[in-house]
Amino acid sequence: MAKQPPEVSVVVPVYNEQDNIRPLYDQLTQALSSSHNYELIFIDDGSTDGSFRILSGLHNEDNKVRVIRFRKNFGQTSALSAGFDHANGAIIIAIDADLQNDPADIPKMIEKLNEGYDVVSGWRKKRHDNAITRLIPSIAANWLIAKITGVKLHDFGCTLKAYRREVLVETRLYGEMHRFIPALASWSGARICEMAVNHRPRTAGVAKYGLGRTWKVMLDLITVKFLGSYSTKPIYIFGGLGILSTLVALASGLVVLYQKFISAQHLPMNRNPLLVLTALLITTTIQLVLMGLLAELLVRTYHESQNRPTYVIREILESSTGDRK
Repeated sequence: MAKQPPEVSVVVPVYNEQDNIRPLYDQLTQALSSSHNYELIFIDDGSTDGSFRILSGLHNEDNKVRVIRFRKNFGQTSALSAGFDHANGAIIIAIDADLQNDPADIPKMIEKLNEGYDVVSGWRKKRHDNAITRLIPSIAANWLIAKITGVKLHDFGCTLKAYRREVLVETRLYGEMHRFIPALASWSGARICEMAVNHRPRTAGVAKYGLGRTWKVMLDLITVKFLGSYSTKPIYIFGGLGILSTLVALASGLVVLYQKFISAQHLPMNRNPLLVLTALLITTTIQLVLMGLLAELLVRTYHESQNRPTYVIREILESSTGDRK
């Protein structure tokens, strides 16, 4: 008899969490075993402690446990991406391995998905993190991400999220972009909701993130905004900047002419720094327009070479014969 595919896949990125793996496994099985057919996918992201040994033991004990081992540390985004690619479930849950996320919240998130949502994002309403290095930067980053992306979530950084499989099929993750999946999904028409989840203090292991991650998130946010707003029409952003440059060049050039021919001082044009600025802005305008045209060619080549559409279809209603009456 063919093995029934799991309903739920839980993806757990692991990096040097040997003291947390067994308790997390126990809590996950307790939360899921009573009502769901599931699989647990642990991604060992180049751990240098005993994490892989413990994961290997769990795999030998439980056939629901799958382990993916990286050759080196590639980062949380890559680990999650590998887990998503290898998941078999119709519902995919991402959760941290540090025990700060509570597995008991997973059944509630699945219930939320069953209400008709495509993504349920965890909100660590009461966080147990260092205020200076984690909490305050997180509040600022979440506010900025919500403003720029237009997706109103309180906590983009919470790893605990539930996704319908089809939401992740077309998503490719780079950098620190796993936190932006709800925004990318929302731009494709996915229905997003947020759910308050339990957040617990770390009791073992060492936190892997601090203030150094903030600048990476900001750069990735610029990338995400560009992909969301201009990935199929890059000439709009380059051309818009070119028009702005043209307007400033025009204003600067008019000031130069005024100072030369109308002003009482009759400033010589060759000694006027505004003339240099005008020439520089005209050159910048030409470069921006050309960059926009090149970007248009690259985008069209990308979509056509991969047969990748510029739209996302939710469903198609048609008769079995293809005839409409």
